[in-house]
Amino acid sequence: MTTQGWTKSTWRDKPRIQMPDYPDAAALDGVEAKLRQYPPLVFAGEARRLRDELAAASRGEAFLLQGGDCAESFSEFSADTIRDTFKIMLQMAMVLTYGAKVPVVKVGRMAGQFAKPRSAPTEVIGGIEMPSYKGDIINDIAPTPEARIPDPTRMLQAYTQAAASLNLLRAFSTGGFADIHRVHSWTLGFIGGDGAERYRDMANRIQDSLDFMSAAGLTGETNHELSTVDFYTSHEALLLEYEEALCRLDSISGKWLAGSGHMIWIGDRTRQPDGAHVEFCRGVQNPIGLKCGPTTTAEDLKVLMAKLNPNNEAGRLTLIARFGAGKVGDNLPRLVQTVREEGANVLWCCDPMHGNVIKSSTGYKTRPFDSILREVQEFFQVHRAEGTVPGGVHFEMTGKDVTECTGGMHALSDEDLSSRYHTACDPRLNANQSLELAFLVAEELQKSREAMRAVS
Repeated sequence: MTTQGWTKSTWRDKPRIQMPDYPDAAALDGVEAKLRQYPPLVFAGEARRLRDELAAASRGEAFLLQGGDCAESFSEFSADTIRDTFKIMLQMAMVLTYGAKVPVVKVGRMAGQFAKPRSAPTEVIGGIEMPSYKGDIINDIAPTPEARIPDPTRMLQAYTQAAASLNLLRAFSTGGFADIHRVHSWTLGFIGGDGAERYRDMANRIQDSLDFMSAAGLTGETNHELSTVDFYTSHEALLLEYEEALCRLDSISGKWLAGSGHMIWIGDRTRQPDGAHVEFCRGVQNPIGLKCGPTTTAEDLKVLMAKLNPNNEAGRLTLIARFGAGKVGDNLPRLVQTVREEGANVLWCCDPMHGNVIKSSTGYKTRPFDSILREVQEFFQVHRAEGTVPGGVHFEMTGKDVTECTGGMHALSDEDLSSRYHTACDPRLNANQSLELAFLVAEELQKSREAMRAVS
């Protein structure tokens, strides 16, 4: 990877947006010095393994499932929260594996997703203008001007929480919790409910496959791979002081690693080709995600691909499309054409969440399930028409029974939102909605497989 003229600090010479201005420079320096002494949260070998798996997904030999919290919270941090999200992702991955007939790469929006870009630097609450809440790593959600002052010591709490989260995720991944037979037994509870009739056939076929494997002696006790999973973490690399402080030189490859998470991404608001976020990300060896919205131009995309993946390595760059339902057909084909013209190796991933936020009749921000599904379907339709690989999906979701997105099998309405609306930022799919969406994405994957067979 070419990183000419790059150091982990060169982003400081570039235009920076969506980042806080800390009032106490000495306190910020002290926090950065502490973080530089802490161990990295992830390791270079793990990041390289993820890159290889994403490369397979870009060729249609695997499929990416990326999901988790909109913004992780300090106050709601618990082992149960981590377990519930991990559990629903395992269930989704099993359903998607059956639909795609390829391995599913599991990447959580976890152990680092603490910072959020905002549409405005300030907001008015109770008639008082104050800085916008930008995530627990930066300021406090409490609606007072004092709580909203950026505090660098919050980075230390974020690091501690991320380390604890990773410790538990690694234990869940390898300690038997992820056994394939146990995961499907959880899903059987979902298909037993009202409205799940259309998903029972697929679930029963999965059960038949598992029964055959057991009869053949393939169980978690006899085959270690059936009771363990690889699980990776990811987040938006928004707060670059934190990212730089955890950047480490890999002694094996001689390349720099963003030690804060296995995969980091650049948001749609921070993807300026000459900006600070692109500058930092271009020099680290981690897989990089790039959010692509309706304002992404072909020219910008060409420059960004050249900067972020100059050697055109498969698995290095994931383009995360986020347009909004009804807008995919107007935007994705032109970007697919740009990638084709450049001969670029990319993984195409669909984020159907960020373009579909609306305000409900009751005043809550929400995302209609039907709009989320429609954007996913449009994403697959475009790739079938273009003959390209729809390589993954990216969801904001939780394993908890929240009421933040309307619709789905249980037909949550605007009036239901107030009952369990817990998000600190954007509305998330709950456990049932997430699993239902996985079944529907699996149907799209089956259609894509059938279309490819027809062509070949």
